[in-house]
Amino acid sequence: MGASQARQRFHAEIQKPDPDIDLGAAALYIAQEEYPELDCGAYLSRLDLMAQELRGRLPAGRYPLQVIRTLNQYLFGELNFKGNFEAYYDPRNSFLNEVMDRRTGIPITLSLVYLELAKRLGFPMAGVGMPGHFLVRPTLDEMAIFVDAFHQGEMLFEEDCRDLIQQFYGQGARLQPEHLAPIGPKPFLMRMLTNLKAIYLHQQDALRVLGILDRMLLLFPEAVSEQRDRGLIHYRLGNLPPAQIDLQAYLMARPDAHDAFEIRQVLSQISRIDSP
Repeated sequence: MGASQARQRFHAEIQKPDPDIDLGAAALYIAQEEYPELDCGAYLSRLDLMAQELRGRLPAGRYPLQVIRTLNQYLFGELNFKGNFEAYYDPRNSFLNEVMDRRTGIPITLSLVYLELAKRLGFPMAGVGMPGHFLVRPTLDEMAIFVDAFHQGEMLFEEDCRDLIQQFYGQGARLQPEHLAPIGPKPFLMRMLTNLKAIYLHQQDALRVLGILDRMLLLFPEAVSEQRDRGLIHYRLGNLPPAQIDLQAYLMARPDAHDAFEIRQVLSQISRIDSP
């Protein structure tokens, strides 16, 4: 399958109403642009089989804490999934197929595996996009606990999350209610793509950055800062007409942006290059 077909599948998936978006499938379509021969259905079937194995281990009462402990034992004890501390910024950690094959990843992709299994078990959970970290939590009203898939399914309470924020950002950092709110599939996918964007920017891989930005803007067309970044990447690659379109759209949306002067300078340079 070519990149364009994977992109089409991704776009079709995210056009669905939020409750109908298959997060695992959408994540695999992201990976399919990097791995054109990827059989997405085979990985979804593997998740089905994993969940089937898990069902036989669940206690009869299916009490929430017991379900979480059973998930943890299976995923981190038996299958030995773990956080990739040694090579955190390896892009493979952001692709669901690689995470399942190598059984290692970063917080968001390990959380994705966790959520996909919980979904198949009928156990309601959602992602929690904390600043600097990613967790999952049951969406049952009476449960205010969080699961850290990067640290072997460690269970956390709100005060633990407060400590994490301060570890990442200093003692003055404050945990806000929105930091612990469940996020939907589109913000989840956006965060995955944001991680990949940062990795590819660091690697100075402009073409891959461009592909990531395209998909970010499919998810959130109103994300004008990403449109600005896409315009700058197009400019860097010598794609002047799309660069001009993106940068002009950015200035139209944010005429008083902090970087408006610099963007106007780039647009002026494009005009000079395009002039006969």
